[in-house]
Amino acid sequence: MARDVAWVAPGNLHLTLKFLGTVPETRIDAIVAALTQSGLDLRPFEARIRGLGAFPSGTRPRVIWAGVTDGATEMVELARRVDAALAELGFAREERPFSPHVTLGRVRRPGRDPALTEALGLATVREFGRMLVPGAALMRSELGPRGARYTELAKMTLGAPV
Repeated sequence: MARDVAWVAPGNLHLTLKFLGTVPETRIDAIVAALTQSGLDLRPFEARIRGLGAFPSGTRPRVIWAGVTDGATEMVELARRVDAALAELGFAREERPFSPHVTLGRVRRPGRDPALTEALGLATVREFGRMLVPGAALMRSELGPRGARYTELAKMTLGAPV
């Protein structure tokens, strides 16, 4: 299974609330202000990372992910608020419902792979752990030959200003 999957480096594991694409530096302050407002009346929460799955499906996986169970409702609400706040700044709203997950890897040669499908099925209840979610971060992503490099630009704390 591992030879057909480009695994995300452990230090790069994250949960994306919204992908913005290329953004001019001059817009960062407005984005940070909007993100800060979106989380002011929310409280930190605990999330459980549990189970494996794949997009678009387990029988034709392209992206392998670990899901969020406990805390998923709070994450969906946070993503909804982030989406609404950024829509006011002109960013396109998400068309698909938000599905909280951590991307673990991308299949190099998409298509049917019975062994990978079986492995995913056996791990639907695998427990990966819990984490406190005190806020979110605005990240810059730069793709390079060794994968993505992430830089934190700002941090949003739930229930309080940055």
